[in-house]
Amino acid sequence: MSKLSERLKSLKADFDDAYQRLDIDAKLAQLQGMETEVARPEIWHNPDYARTKTEELAAFKRVVEPWTILKGQIADADELLGLADEGLEAEIAAQIADFENQLAKMKQLLQFSGAYDAGDAILRITSGVGGVDAMDFAEMLERMYLRFAERSGITARIVERVAGEEAGVKTSVIEMKAPYAFGRLKSENGVHRLVRLSPFNADNLRQTSFALVEVLPVVDKIVDEIDPKDLRIDIYRSGGHGGQSVNTTDSAVRITHLPTGITVAIQNERSQLKNKDMALKILAAKLAKLRDEQHAKDLKELRAGKSADWGSQIRNYVLHPYTLVKDTRTKHEERDAAAVLDGKIEGFIEAFLADAMGRAL
Repeated sequence: MSKLSERLKSLKADFDDAYQRLDIDAKLAQLQGMETEVARPEIWHNPDYARTKTEELAAFKRVVEPWTILKGQIADADELLGLADEGLEAEIAAQIADFENQLAKMKQLLQFSGAYDAGDAILRITSGVGGVDAMDFAEMLERMYLRFAERSGITARIVERVAGEEAGVKTSVIEMKAPYAFGRLKSENGVHRLVRLSPFNADNLRQTSFALVEVLPVVDKIVDEIDPKDLRIDIYRSGGHGGQSVNTTDSAVRITHLPTGITVAIQNERSQLKNKDMALKILAAKLAKLRDEQHAKDLKELRAGKSADWGSQIRNYVLHPYTLVKDTRTKHEERDAAAVLDGKIEGFIEAFLADAMGRAL
């Protein structure tokens, strides 16, 4: 029993260290505040706001509650160990092994040490070289991330979508809301490459196409730091082709940040104000990311330059003459390409985080 006692003592020390480093007590206080907010009857005067807050609460609970549950289970096991005889040794050993496995999974949160890792994310998918095939590929990636969000308890909402003339999408912007959404999805930032037999040409030839995925942090406070004098705001009528119920009022908004040349255009909403707010939100995310890349202290120091866009691909999706999805950075690969395109990208995310942590040590 002494070996079990030492093992449990080591587990508790490991748990306490992770608990403190992740500041779970502060998160519990935050959770309590969120529960108080959702419990207010008047919150349902605005059903959309209420649903958003309820979803945020559920996602936050999934992160925080396992820590309180495991803390209680370790305390119970410690108490049981002090009272038990050798007949319960095997049962307690199995419990401790289970706790160790649980803690190992929960400690993955320690990998999210970036400034924005704990927050929400915005994904912007843009079709690249490859014509209609590229637009179709962009739509395939859109579906992949929506399916991943569904599997992972992330609330996903398409906030901008420009369809291709023949098929697929030119651009899709998805808002991802959940604790650590940005930390989980930052591995996806970069150019993705698809190789397959094209369904869009008569000869069914092999086609290579590209799409860009930008993963941006949600940083609302950056909006207040942007100098209005640095912005050019254009209002115009949204485009599109028939049968899509496209917004045809002059409410589409294009915002250009003059010092850096970054441009964001949003046209999905019929409200000019909503389109402007979303465009500012995405612009702030792009500026925050650029500030990190340029190690600037504030937005005034930012300079025009290459943002994270076209260049060497980060991942290849090969559907012909064989099936394989391989990350060019971590070398992680999956043979079941259909499963990956159906949202099973956890392996790529975990390999990226493990590789980043290894480089940081």
